[in-house]
Amino acid sequence: MTTNRSFYLSSFLTIAILVTSVMPALALFDEGMYMPDKIATIRDLKKRGLKLKPEEIYNPAGGGLTDAIIRLSIGCTGEFVSPEGLILTNHHCGFDALVSASTPTSDLVENGFKTDGRAGEISAKGYSIYITERSEDVTGKINSAGTALTGEALATAIKGLTESEQAKAPAGSIVRIQTLNNGYYHYLFQTRQIKDIRVVFAPPRNIGIFGGDPDNFEWSRHTGDYTFLRAYTAPDGTAAEYSPNNVPYKPKRFLTMNIGGLKEDDFVFVLGFPGGTTRYRESQSIEYARDANFPFLSSWLDARSDALREIGRTDEDKRIKFQSDIANFDNSFKVFDGGRLRLIQSNVVEKRQAEEKQFAAWVDGDAARKSRYGTVLSELAAASAESNKTAKLDILVRRMPDPTMPVFGQIYAAAASGQMLDDAGKAAKLAEAKKALDGREPLYEREMIKFYLKKFDELPADQKFAGAESLFGTFEGNARRAAEEAFATNIAQGDYWKPETIAAQYGPQTMDFRPERDQPKAFAAALKKAKDAANARAAAFASKIDRLRLLYQQGMAEMKGLTPYPDANSTLRFTYGNVKGYSPREAEYRSPFTTLTGMFEKDTGVNPFDVPQKIKDLYAAKDFGRYGENNNVVVNFIASTDIIGGNSGSPVLNGNGEQVGLVFDGNYEGLGNDFYYDPNRNRTIAVDIRFVLWATEKVGGAKWVVDELKLAGGPKAAAARN
Repeated sequence: MTTNRSFYLSSFLTIAILVTSVMPALALFDEGMYMPDKIATIRDLKKRGLKLKPEEIYNPAGGGLTDAIIRLSIGCTGEFVSPEGLILTNHHCGFDALVSASTPTSDLVENGFKTDGRAGEISAKGYSIYITERSEDVTGKINSAGTALTGEALATAIKGLTESEQAKAPAGSIVRIQTLNNGYYHYLFQTRQIKDIRVVFAPPRNIGIFGGDPDNFEWSRHTGDYTFLRAYTAPDGTAAEYSPNNVPYKPKRFLTMNIGGLKEDDFVFVLGFPGGTTRYRESQSIEYARDANFPFLSSWLDARSDALREIGRTDEDKRIKFQSDIANFDNSFKVFDGGRLRLIQSNVVEKRQAEEKQFAAWVDGDAARKSRYGTVLSELAAASAESNKTAKLDILVRRMPDPTMPVFGQIYAAAASGQMLDDAGKAAKLAEAKKALDGREPLYEREMIKFYLKKFDELPADQKFAGAESLFGTFEGNARRAAEEAFATNIAQGDYWKPETIAAQYGPQTMDFRPERDQPKAFAAALKKAKDAANARAAAFASKIDRLRLLYQQGMAEMKGLTPYPDANSTLRFTYGNVKGYSPREAEYRSPFTTLTGMFEKDTGVNPFDVPQKIKDLYAAKDFGRYGENNNVVVNFIASTDIIGGNSGSPVLNGNGEQVGLVFDGNYEGLGNDFYYDPNRNRTIAVDIRFVLWATEKVGGAKWVVDELKLAGGPKAAAARN
């Protein structure tokens, strides 16, 4: 969850999008996810409270704090926190590893994971990490003649520079060049992968996921969303798959943890791998997200979650197996549903349209600008109008069948191919169908087919899908739902569709009408036709949009006299701000810290608000060790740093570069921040590092993990600061 911003808006568009009223200048400073090599260009960081030099944070020669920051293969951030390869990240980032190691009699999500030493650490199956060794703006090298390259010329230039830089890279390092912002930037990234990752310590569910989905994206929070992992390599230091002979990885840099505490308005910064933003999009793109894409995605994710919950109600093995998927779907549902609402409430489309009106007037005022940018807005509008004229229908037909539909996926493939195969060809299709249907969940497929059919029914009158209307158009209300359910049940749970009957679709068919066979075939054939039309519209749009969006960004930046920060793309970024509360609505202010007191206020004794008894006992005894403050322990805090999905597990660092918190969420009022950042409401939610250490040492009884860390500050330092 992140974005990046500089002083007076080197972050360009976003402020104009969001801010129509006059705000204090400092409210604008915190937007932006900066590339590490651009930290030195950010004005007034020292005045804000940064005590480090830019090269102490990022140094291409090595040794900066960024050497301690890693990207997990599952899409999160983590950080090295000891010289022995110990990694701190979020509980929800280690969730899949816990699930894969769980059984019905040993649920590591529910009970947590603890071992008394390295010998007991367990493999985080499927996990690896990536270390960024170098990040360099190579836009000038790619566009050597000063003109933005496109097409084959661009591909050739990128290939040549990549090969040249790879030849100079150390053994085991991988060089890639990525194009950002439709060609505004080209960046080189040199990374290294470590493949043997193990779980060291994870708190139980009622710490790591305390509050569950009801508290997700909400402030206040009282969640200990953290997990310790460890990276291992072969004895010679090279990357290797899991082996008992592997040894802990020796990172070039690891973070120091400061337990002196924070106070409101303290300067902090975040290093991490934000997943993706689109801060510079034209108004039509934001409108498409608000009115079509976000509503579909939220309802689709909700349907998937509901179906998996239904399966898990009667099968404990599957409940454990699917809990990670359900958590991900629930989280993403809230992202898109909340994002849609925030785009509406903040009038983001309307504000972008107003900015485009200003841009049009600026262009019209100069002949050279008219020559360069004169048709950009009209071309964008025309391309979007053609592409989006059946947007809600196109979203459905382009996604169906999705991965939840192995049987219908095979039916669709047969109808789409139109092939008539010989016996050998049909035998191959039979084997393919058996593989595709192995381990499938019939109830899941049935419910998801029903979901799509209902969505087809809800389409506007001018976007109806012929394949659905021909089958169900004569029905209304409950009668239509019943007909749709019968259709879905026939495919997913009926007697007809098996690998053998799927393979038979590639040969001659009997002439008699068989509803169980011919209705799904007709539906699939109609879907193929609609999908082809939707894909053609998307391809036509794609052939134009990069050039237009590049000109749009260049023109907007020129009008404002600004250099835009690149959109996030899961590469290493720097963002900064202050510990700060906010007002989510009229007559309400939310302060920036929560403590154990608030955790007890939420306690119901029932999941997801069931405080562990050990925490209650320690609180009653006032046993806070060196991590307490005012006879309490701070659990979570918020800051104005600009983050987005992918920043989960990022360290929050103080002005000295010491870790004081762990990013795990953003607030609900800040959703929609892939398109915009609101300095008054967007907040990063982090676990206070003192709670992480207290819960590990005192609650979890894993002091050996804490002893491996380097700590600074403490109660005396905190008292001196206050």
